[in-house]
Amino acid sequence: MTEPMALPWRWLAAALMVFVALALLHPIDHDESQYVAAAMLSAHGDLPYRDYPYLQTPLQPLLFAPIAWAAGWHAWLALRLTNALLGVCILGCVWRAAREAGVGAGAALAAAALLGACDILLFSISTARNDALPAALLAAALIPIVRAQRGGATRAAAVLVGVLLAAAAAAKLSYAFPAAAYGGYALFDRRHQPLSVVLGAVPVVGLVAWSWALAPDAFVFGTITFPAVAPAEFYADRPWKLSLLGKAVDTLKFLALGPALLALVVIRRRLWRPGVLELVLVAGLVAALLPLPTWRQYLLPALPPLFVLLALEWQRARPARWMRALVAVTLGAGLAPTLITAIQSRGATSLPAALSEARAIGAALDRAGVRDGVATLSPQFLGATHALPDRRFATGPFYFRSHALLPADREAAMHLVSADRLAAVDRSPPATVLVGGEGGWSSGDVALDARLEEWARTRQYRAVPLDSARFRLYIR
Repeated sequence: MTEPMALPWRWLAAALMVFVALALLHPIDHDESQYVAAAMLSAHGDLPYRDYPYLQTPLQPLLFAPIAWAAGWHAWLALRLTNALLGVCILGCVWRAAREAGVGAGAALAAAALLGACDILLFSISTARNDALPAALLAAALIPIVRAQRGGATRAAAVLVGVLLAAAAAAKLSYAFPAAAYGGYALFDRRHQPLSVVLGAVPVVGLVAWSWALAPDAFVFGTITFPAVAPAEFYADRPWKLSLLGKAVDTLKFLALGPALLALVVIRRRLWRPGVLELVLVAGLVAALLPLPTWRQYLLPALPPLFVLLALEWQRARPARWMRALVAVTLGAGLAPTLITAIQSRGATSLPAALSEARAIGAALDRAGVRDGVATLSPQFLGATHALPDRRFATGPFYFRSHALLPADREAAMHLVSADRLAAVDRSPPATVLVGGEGGWSSGDVALDARLEEWARTRQYRAVPLDSARFRLYIR
């Protein structure tokens, strides 16, 4: 008799409670700036590249714009909680893909739980970045992929795979590698119905092409040029981060913070006779290792197929007692960074504390009558006010800190501004300048805010009262 495949709802509900708590407790990260800003601006009718700069592929701000619109001044909170929910979706999809592959309910649940204890995943779903959405789309695609591999493909399922994989790449470019790997595999294994897969991908490709057509130069710069050249410039004084040895050390470290490295060791023999899941896993690892430097969230594309393969391996041979003991150690290693970070912050840098700061900012902006055009390197804080960021600062600190990546005329045409060319803002000065969100407490650089604050002071902006120990607000 076949085991039922009903999702383990109680376990997923427990995971959701944990992930929501982490989303609230995780310290503020300046990486969130451009993603919150993009969702807010798109919620008000602006489009990436054409109306504001965006340094990723375009799907997430377009897809999350309704969430930001519905949430209003709770947009930042809503986007973090959305990523927490997507984290649960990743676990549920990995569980279901393992079951579709013939794995028993217990082994499938164990693999999904181990994935949930990886620091790579926990970081990615605890902030309002663009990691959780493409990972959830990839994990969802694994279910019909595994079904097709076992001879259960349908045309509708193949179309769905095309939509999901193309959408993952449209949310984050690194997911194009697993998508392309699967597309190549499908051409040689017709059980996967490659024409239907392509048909599914066409509407998403059309959306990306439309985004490119609206502003070709800004699109190419945001999706390809900036990610390729900006890290080398930023880390020029820290060559270790850009070295191959540094990459190897970082990669092993991030995989070892949780059961991912152990899972790779367990399934290593499968990589010598690769099937479709193994190919998607290798493509995910390639996508993670190509950029310099490597950060933990870059490894997320590899995790869903990795833990489905781990479930298959443990279905074939139950782990020995010593292996189960080692699993317990890796669980501790995966959970420790998140727990230590939450404890060390003592709530002072958590989302509730940040929202309290943002309410104070919102009150000051309301008193000043400001609703738009706030120049700030921390636009995520405006996600809890009634104001919108100045479009030229929509990328937060990430373009602002660069040097000479673009000539001045192209920079202006793409709605970008760098610290070196702040004088260009004089032609159309913002109504308000907000500083204080860049610092060690937000993984940022206080010197960047100092550049913007100095610009405001020399242009005779006046400081206005603000009930915050961190932020300063200047009105023109």
